[in-house]
Amino acid sequence: MAVSILVVDDDELLRNLVIEVLEEQAFIVYAAADGEEALDIFWNHSELSLVILDVMMPKLDGIAVLDEIRQKSEIPVLMLTALGDSASELTCLKHGASDFVSKPFHYEILVERVKNLLKLTKAQSLDNIQIGILEIDPVGHKVYVNEKEVILNNKEFQLLEFLVHNQNIVLPREKILDRIWGYDYEGDIRTIDTHVKMLRANLDEAGNYIKTIRGIGYSFEETL
Repeated sequence: MAVSILVVDDDELLRNLVIEVLEEQAFIVYAAADGEEALDIFWNHSELSLVILDVMMPKLDGIAVLDEIRQKSEIPVLMLTALGDSASELTCLKHGASDFVSKPFHYEILVERVKNLLKLTKAQSLDNIQIGILEIDPVGHKVYVNEKEVILNNKEFQLLEFLVHNQNIVLPREKILDRIWGYDYEGDIRTIDTHVKMLRANLDEAGNYIKTIRGIGYSFEETL
């Protein structure tokens, strides 16, 4: 099955060149010239496997678009930046970018980075996760307990995915807060406890997989 990629850049010449290079590799490519158009395409095309996203754009810049995407999706996002400094690169990574390429760049390098990101994320992006009585559909954003679908909000789904992908690892509250709510979140850290409580309740019996580590945080373990 062909892989679909969204390319977002307000530079028409560069955007068209990137599209041409990717299509030569048999990728299906969608394109957007600004942040608002990018989000419209992203939310209407669930088959997308990767986003190539420019930082400096009109209407919504790349960081704002990335923040919106990360509210619901762990899709790999490759950032394009013309700034070329470590501060910009760090900002991209802190907001959840998977990788970045500084302009100007060789198109061969861009293609290889795209392929590497797709290889790293293919298994967890396409395959359902089955743990005991719990099943997670990462693509459809659906969760089942004993084969019965349970409804989670976006934050609960992100929290569950993060715990599951770090199974049997103790996750401090601060790390969970940074990953799910972002580094610049200024609210109370106890919001994590509230969301974990709601998540456990929604998961019914499977909620017992989420263990409280007193004084530290939480861990996901396949024991009831």
